[in-house]
Amino acid sequence: MKGNKWERILRVLLNSKEVLSKNELSKRSECTRQWVIKFLRSLEKKKLINRTKVADKKKLLELWINLSKNKNKFRSYMIKEPLELLKKSKLDYALTTYQAENIIQHYLFPSRVDIYIKESDLDKWHSLMTKNGLYGKGNVRIIIADPHVMYGKRSINGLSIVSLPQLIIDLTKEGGPCQEAAEMLIKSV
Repeated sequence: MKGNKWERILRVLLNSKEVLSKNELSKRSECTRQWVIKFLRSLEKKKLINRTKVADKKKLLELWINLSKNKNKFRSYMIKEPLELLKKSKLDYALTTYQAENIIQHYLFPSRVDIYIKESDLDKWHSLMTKNGLYGKGNVRIIIADPHVMYGKRSINGLSIVSLPQLIIDLTKEGGPCQEAAEMLIKSV
């Protein structure tokens, strides 16, 4: 959970358009104030933030990438027209990696649809996916992760997409051409 708390704080810092108080940062990251203060001190020593204001977004993103080396649990499915299925779904999700990048930046071929879901919704998603396709290696991955990865998500063309900082992290972790796409997104931040 330690890594998740750090990631939550970084996610909020990088998504915030305004300077937040430590209390507000604690509330939005769903971490204790003590955790926030301790982590902010370490970020200030590295000159990545000044109080709660981000001083160097690129280096803060690099730190996040280094902290988030863990692999998420996922399930794969083969679904015909997965984006249409997502648009019709009433379940909570956030699109990431190839498809999300293609919607935002149009650099990568959307060879796979990756979505974050809440663990509590896994059975509902599995049921939906198997009714509309096949279970096993395919073109859709549902990723079971900390629900906070959906912080700052937005809707584009009827699809829920992770925040830009989260997308950069996910693309970097994917590697290869995705890492190039992440570097292009970093330049636009």
